[in-house]
Amino acid sequence: MGCLAVDKRLADFEDICREKGLKITHQRLEIYRELLSATDHPSVEAVFQRVRQRIPTISIDTVYRTLAMLEQSGMIHRIQTMEGLARYESECGLHHHLICNKCHEVVDFTWELFDSLEPPPAVKSWGVSQGKNIVITGVCQQCLEREQK
Repeated sequence: MGCLAVDKRLADFEDICREKGLKITHQRLEIYRELLSATDHPSVEAVFQRVRQRIPTISIDTVYRTLAMLEQSGMIHRIQTMEGLARYESECGLHHHLICNKCHEVVDFTWELFDSLEPPPAVKSWGVSQGKNIVITGVCQQCLEREQK
């Protein structure tokens, strides 16, 4: 994400904190900044390790609480992987995920045909759907190549 986009998202973060009466702390800003700049989909532990390099006194509890607050505010999304690990991303546009069952890498992809489909009648009669998200699991090309060696 470009510098201007990061600065804009950080300003939005500060506005949302003010609206909700939440303190804008250095720790919260750094956690959000880390997610904005992440090119992977980091776990709580990965976010903690990365932010701890800049803020050695940060606790993992602070990271958990901040990620929960960011998720509740809609600023980040949680991706639940097959191994039960939560991974996080700041990219909130319409996209889906590929998850490798071997190395647990998470990759974004778009699928315009799926996104344009109307939900089937069973979904409509169930209630109100609030989003569509496909998670495709399998084995990535790098892991397949490692297995063949």
